[in-house]
Amino acid sequence: MSHASGPGSPDEPPTKAGRRHSTVRRLSNLMAVPRLELQVQRENGNPVVRQTIVEGEEARIGAHASNDLVLADPLVSRFHCRVVRADTGWTLVDSGSLNGTFVDGLRVRDADLPPRDCELQLGDSSVRIRELASKALVQIPDTSSFGDLCGASPAMRKVFALLEKVAATDATVLIEGESGTGKELAASEIVRRGRRAQAPFVVIDCSAISPTLMESELFGHARGSFTGAERARVGAFEAAHGGTVFLDEIGEMPSEMQSKLLRVLEAGEVRRVGENDVRRIDVRVIAATNRRLEQEVNRGRFREDLYFRLSVVTIRMPPLRSHLDDLELLVEVLLRAMGAEEQAHLFHADALREMRGHDWPGNVRELRNHIERALVLGTASAPHGREASPASPEDPSLSSSKVDLKVPLRLAKERIVADFERRYLVELLEAHGDNVSRAARQAGIDRMHMYRLLQRHGLRERALKA
Repeated sequence: MSHASGPGSPDEPPTKAGRRHSTVRRLSNLMAVPRLELQVQRENGNPVVRQTIVEGEEARIGAHASNDLVLADPLVSRFHCRVVRADTGWTLVDSGSLNGTFVDGLRVRDADLPPRDCELQLGDSSVRIRELASKALVQIPDTSSFGDLCGASPAMRKVFALLEKVAATDATVLIEGESGTGKELAASEIVRRGRRAQAPFVVIDCSAISPTLMESELFGHARGSFTGAERARVGAFEAAHGGTVFLDEIGEMPSEMQSKLLRVLEAGEVRRVGENDVRRIDVRVIAATNRRLEQEVNRGRFREDLYFRLSVVTIRMPPLRSHLDDLELLVEVLLRAMGAEEQAHLFHADALREMRGHDWPGNVRELRNHIERALVLGTASAPHGREASPASPEDPSLSSSKVDLKVPLRLAKERIVADFERRYLVELLEAHGDNVSRAARQAGIDRMHMYRLLQRHGLRERALKA
């Protein structure tokens, strides 16, 4: 994935706040285009022999006509699964299908496929997958940065190539990826390099707006249209007329708002809450989500027609664990952005090797936090190292598995639970860049409960500074 070294583009002069890294690497700019043969052997219980050859990084299988391989099987979901090319081979990703996906008889959600041929079972159908020799080459950028996004790995440079193409158009774009992979940076680069660069760029975080206020935030309202509407308000789409609206975390949008957004996108006009008149708008829409919207469509939580309206072009930001070859470069870039190049010695070969063994669930945001902590502590300890609880550091029952029989059972258990809660919260905040809302969602609790837990364990100030 990605991250920010600072403002500007590769050919802009360096600035004190965010100097361009001096190790922009010239790399091979030709890459073979993967080819995959999908051979249907049984469809809806009937023997069938037909094949589809897909060229590219991904093959989508399902009952919907938009898939690369369409199966006429009522037990196959609309978007059943994807076969995705990774650096080490092909990976199967189940898209939340109702009846599951099986590889050689074993049900999987996400799995690396064997290098040989393998058979997929979907519903009452089966498909044999075989990789074919490539017949074409594609050109990708030969540098290790794209504006504020950095990465020399093939995965990141393929993203750069797609971003460059998209930026030259006015197409609606959907950016998918885990938290911390740089979705907002990608959206900013699309805008900055496009013809609307000098026009308004309005960002709406759909996860941070109350459902009752979302319509007003997006489309505006008339004075007196509801309690508290003391004056008229211009919504995000009107404010962005001629420019771009970035709908961050679109997967969090309530279903009733999805239909209203779809009408606005298709009609090119908005109606303020409490008004009858419509206003024409000229707006480019970029949306981002950390959810898999195909999976949300399968589950009935996201409108299929809105999904297709938003995903004219889909860009998937790779998680950091899929391109750990970029780790050293990212550390260098982040240190330079922090003005701490002289501390590069903290990230010696052993430290980097240890860091490569970490999954980085918070991606580059977590990496930045790890680097900041290393600068404070003066050592680049293992990313998965846990902070000790200050509650009672001298108590061996909290720091090891040894049981202190002098402590009553109830008190010992309370201390262990409190220690676990604090360590869990620390790692959860790190994984989400101290974003309390996202941390609460992953933990499966509401935000107010999360704040109470942070207060209890002395972590509330850290969250408020984020």
